[in-house]
Amino acid sequence: MIHYQVSLQSPQAHLFQVTMSVPDTGSAELTLYMPAWIRGSYMIRDFAKNLVTLEARSGGKSLVVKKLDKQNWSVEPCDSVLTITYTIYAWDLSVRAAHLDTTHAYFNGPSLFLALLGRENEPCECNILPPSSKQFKHWRVATAMPVYQVDNAGFGTYRLPDYEALLDHPVEIGELDINHFKVDEIIHRFVVNGDQHRTDLARICRDLEKICSTHVQLFGDLPIDDYLFLLWVVGEGYGGLEHRNSTSLICSRDDLPASTDTEMTEGYRRLLGLCSHEYFHLWNVKRIMPAVFQANGMQQEVHTRQLWVFEGITSYYDELALIRSGVIDAKNYFELLAQTITRVMRGSGRLKQTLEESSFDAWTKFYKQDENAPNAIVSYYTKGAMFALALDLHIRLHTAGRQSLDDVMRRLWQEYGKQGVGLPERGFEQLAIEVTGLDLRAFFDLGLRSTRDLPLAELLSQFGVEMHLLPALSNVDKGRVTDQPTAPGAPRPVLGANLTTKNNELTLLQVFDEGAAQVAGLSAGDVIVAVDNLRLNDKQLEKYVASTPQGKSLVIHAFRRDQLMVFKVMPQPAPADTCVFHLAASIPSVQRARFDAWLHINGYTG
Repeated sequence: MIHYQVSLQSPQAHLFQVTMSVPDTGSAELTLYMPAWIRGSYMIRDFAKNLVTLEARSGGKSLVVKKLDKQNWSVEPCDSVLTITYTIYAWDLSVRAAHLDTTHAYFNGPSLFLALLGRENEPCECNILPPSSKQFKHWRVATAMPVYQVDNAGFGTYRLPDYEALLDHPVEIGELDINHFKVDEIIHRFVVNGDQHRTDLARICRDLEKICSTHVQLFGDLPIDDYLFLLWVVGEGYGGLEHRNSTSLICSRDDLPASTDTEMTEGYRRLLGLCSHEYFHLWNVKRIMPAVFQANGMQQEVHTRQLWVFEGITSYYDELALIRSGVIDAKNYFELLAQTITRVMRGSGRLKQTLEESSFDAWTKFYKQDENAPNAIVSYYTKGAMFALALDLHIRLHTAGRQSLDDVMRRLWQEYGKQGVGLPERGFEQLAIEVTGLDLRAFFDLGLRSTRDLPLAELLSQFGVEMHLLPALSNVDKGRVTDQPTAPGAPRPVLGANLTTKNNELTLLQVFDEGAAQVAGLSAGDVIVAVDNLRLNDKQLEKYVASTPQGKSLVIHAFRRDQLMVFKVMPQPAPADTCVFHLAASIPSVQRARFDAWLHINGYTG
């Protein structure tokens, strides 16, 4: 058994100390390495860069350690227990790495634990030491690692079957608020770190119980003995990362429901969607996974054209579960769907990059986006969710409701995830054709290997939902739902750019293809100092441009780096890129039956 000991060496300096002990080393030279990325986040993060000191000892003697490259080290042979002691700098305020200060400690395995090459399949033991200072006497440990011997606060020893399992259990340490609920008699802990004393945690647990139960009903069984939600509350933030029987989450304090809240706020809806997304990953990506992920570790990029399956389909079901569970109503669901479609339609990158290409290029394009991203790429999350929706509706229509995407996902779980078999490239397509009995080849070609827009409006109309693409009403119009028939009005003039005001500087963040700003020569990063000799912030500029008479140009003075430049800009009509749904008060019975079956609603009320 390989033993790791973790101590909070210096919260003030953000330093963990890790001691790794390896028995039976033999007489050969050894190689140590640290992962370069963490599963679920497809970017090389080079965790080894945070390693500050490293020393090796055996039999009371120091050993020679030689760095081979950015993440590999060789250690001279020894004939007794090898002890590696090293320190890790932890100051990454995210769910992907490690963070340590006087408020809490958090880490993921890939950012903290070295591996011994060739011995990754051996069992591991992780001993988490309590902090030495009385300042942290109320700190507790929250992790889903299998317990071996721990104290009442969770400090002590955990045992894992192999190195991969060690990496897949995040750890949160601090003054924690611990709550729980049951799904299928399995305990689900909801652990919160951060100032949230006004939060209705009981409501969160009630809602999560419904959402998690909905996912379990879809797949038919729950492949865990326990589950842990780790939520870190901050002033402003959002994100999550899935693990084999837990998830790490970050949310803004304002997203949490107060005990006095009765309505479903946009922030709380977003938080529930995030929890739903990560919980669905219990099946889809943590157990149903690409074959190439099973065959490769985390030392270099692992490419697949299937990330749309694992993130896009999950993004479809995370919000679908909210309405199926009854946590939100139809209006809320279609608002979320409208926002997803709008995000895709507002980027011309959807006309240049396919879903398969987006999946394959996640490492270098999606996770390393620049100011030109809307013009160059499409998200396998949002476009993948749109395709999952289109595929689900297509299957339901062409099988007269006998089959759906639900059936494909259940078979995917039974034949791949439950059996531990990796999904081959295009394996999902073959399975969908087999399950439904439909010839879906042309549909997959359209959605995955072409840049043509999906026929969502036509499909949704067969379920009693009117979908329109209209010009945005304002910069805050991200997609919406209306109970009135929609008639497009005259589009307002726009610049075709995203802007922000910070420190009294009005800066262009992104300039869209063929928009007024790009045509005039403005670029991302330009700082606008005057429009028609007026100093404006972003909100004022939006109103000013919108009121510009047709055919009249604007004179914009802007700094590009340290050079003042003058641009003549002719505003253009806002493009029809905003999704608007119309939910009628009543629809034909056939469409209503389809609608109810899709969303699991008993009786459509608009």
